[in-house]
Amino acid sequence: MDIKYIEKNRIFVIETPDTSYCIAAFDEEGFPCHMYYGDKISTSDLTYVLKMLEPGYTASSNMRDRSSFLDRFPFEYSTNNVGDYRKSSIEITDKNGHSGVNLCYESHKIFKGKKGLQGLPATFGNESDSMTLEITLADKVIGLKAVLSYSIFEGLDAIARSVRLINSSDEPIRIDSVMSMTMDMDNDGYKLLTLPGSWGRERAMDFREIGFGDTSVESFRGESSHQFQPFMALVQNGDSQEQGKVYGFSFVYSGNFEAGVCRSQFDSLRPYMGICRKNFSWKLLGGEEFQAPEVIMTYSSEGLGKMTRTFHDLYRNHLIRSPYKDRERPILINNWEATYFDFDSDKLIAIAKEAKKCGIEMLVMDDGWFGERNDDNSSLGDWYVNENKLKGGLKKLVDEVNSIGLKFGIWMEPEMISPVSKLYEEHPDWAIQIPGREPCRSRNQFVLDLTRKEVFDYVYGRIKDVLSSANIEYLKWDMNRQLCDLGSPGLESDRQGELSHRYVLAVYALMEKLVSDFPNLLLENCSGGGARFDAGMLYYSPQIWCSDDTDAIERLKIQEGTSLIFPLSTMGAHVSDCPNHMVGRTTPFKTRGDVALAGTFGYELDITRISEDDRAEIPHQVETYHKYNELVRSGDYYRIASYQRNREYDAYAVISRDKTRALITYVQVIAGPNAKKRIIKVNGLDDQKAYRIDGTDKVILGSTIRNVGLQIQNAGGDFRSELIYLVSVEK
Repeated sequence: MDIKYIEKNRIFVIETPDTSYCIAAFDEEGFPCHMYYGDKISTSDLTYVLKMLEPGYTASSNMRDRSSFLDRFPFEYSTNNVGDYRKSSIEITDKNGHSGVNLCYESHKIFKGKKGLQGLPATFGNESDSMTLEITLADKVIGLKAVLSYSIFEGLDAIARSVRLINSSDEPIRIDSVMSMTMDMDNDGYKLLTLPGSWGRERAMDFREIGFGDTSVESFRGESSHQFQPFMALVQNGDSQEQGKVYGFSFVYSGNFEAGVCRSQFDSLRPYMGICRKNFSWKLLGGEEFQAPEVIMTYSSEGLGKMTRTFHDLYRNHLIRSPYKDRERPILINNWEATYFDFDSDKLIAIAKEAKKCGIEMLVMDDGWFGERNDDNSSLGDWYVNENKLKGGLKKLVDEVNSIGLKFGIWMEPEMISPVSKLYEEHPDWAIQIPGREPCRSRNQFVLDLTRKEVFDYVYGRIKDVLSSANIEYLKWDMNRQLCDLGSPGLESDRQGELSHRYVLAVYALMEKLVSDFPNLLLENCSGGGARFDAGMLYYSPQIWCSDDTDAIERLKIQEGTSLIFPLSTMGAHVSDCPNHMVGRTTPFKTRGDVALAGTFGYELDITRISEDDRAEIPHQVETYHKYNELVRSGDYYRIASYQRNREYDAYAVISRDKTRALITYVQVIAGPNAKKRIIKVNGLDDQKAYRIDGTDKVILGSTIRNVGLQIQNAGGDFRSELIYLVSVEK
């Protein structure tokens, strides 16, 4: 880990264990030049590299063809409306209505440690495990500065990159667009990997050809990740886990975003990522600053697998702050799919008693406990206990559940308001809306304008009162609709374009206040399932509900896409009832448990009504969770096979960092007639170590497992799963 400045050529070199990232302040004007990002190179070669990047002449030496220079120069952070016709890093409008901007090198700082980002989630580090470069660019004509920040971390091939804009003039500047990351690079046969989806089928892997022009994804729904995940990768060798170059980019942000790559007429690529241009503008007054969110970049020359493990390590060690991040999470049972809105305290106590017998450790009460909430048409905002359901109140119920021996958790949807509610009767103007228009409803609810202080204070006051009223140790924070009808009486007419971003900042402020006041609370984020499964939310909650689709077979695809970026310990995953409530599929109870084991693990069913055979399986699943959770939570993840690619079976492994233990999960989705037994080859083990397959006397070398493979022994049939546990032994 090192950051160096070569003063003679004004070159910056950022070095991680296996990569080099090189930037130059090019020419007399100091254009920010992206020189190189990839496998580690020698600094002695950099002058040669810089010469290769010159497009025949420099801008200052040939003003006649300045545009030709700007339109092909490899920018680190690009200009707008002054001669470069590719996708711009930044777009502004000055006091005269002009949009030209040209940011050039002014100064830099290199220091140990890493700064936080004002009002935003971000990776963190101290002086012993991280290092930062800040390059200040300036446009002296309009008085705008941009501070490009690059942070690296000990032992990790990752760079955290962000941009801070400073208006050093006396006049306002309107920011129309600001990317947190752009860079120009050669096209070397890459495809664009993104993770599209929808409610109930989040984060499928999609590979696309990068054509000339723009190839991109975006969200301007006020949330990050149902339709498109704020992630992309440039992939050279398809879905290979071990081979080919991969550039991965993950956005630490939970709102509107855009991510893509622009391919120029010269076959160069400009990947970019930042807040979505749609529904965004920001009035930056003289002397003010605007902090853009952070992008995490990683480069792998060993396929998708190394990219994944880098993201996992970075997020586990430098993003998640919760005291639960390195702890076993309590096995919970949630009453949603068990009862929906039809429950009372007697029903919850009955579930708790049966759950305790099976070794389950927490009861979570989901939607329907407040106001007059008997369906999803009313009462959001009225966060007061319905004592017709909870006889004697919330504290009485929690105390009874605790006396049984279970912890207690609760569901809330704090950001929303129902048109049928006492809160809406009193404050209809608190909903986000455009004056004169009937607001668009989704799930028959509106969104509260948290950017207004009175609304923010009310919402947090109700959350705090509920959590303080009883021994509540877990909160499931839900958000079940997207934003639209963007309008706020709290903002001036020329600042209405700030609402989407200000809303996300307000959500972050709410969560920061929550985790500060309740530091031992286990917070699980949710947004109609996985619509806010992003790195920004992990800064506040160590786990996020992965999807409302709890079907084990559908979850194979959803969890594969999610684990491409995020550690397994972050994925909320439960065993649910069958036939599955969403797709109607029936899968063996064992398979449901084995698939949920790859996440936080819990139950989403009425334990008082399932079959005796299924109920009898729960204590074994609980024991299995306790046996393997430390390994699943902290081990290295290796993808073996992809059901969404081969349509037949799924397989993945988690291997301890010292390579002494491994847990392999195999799921046969579709059985075939007259088929031979499956052989799976496992990477990541120590070639020289001998491993015993748990429950057998069979001992096999790591090199043999990698090259020859393991034979799957499970019986035939669809939807069958097998766990294979390997432990190293003396040869």
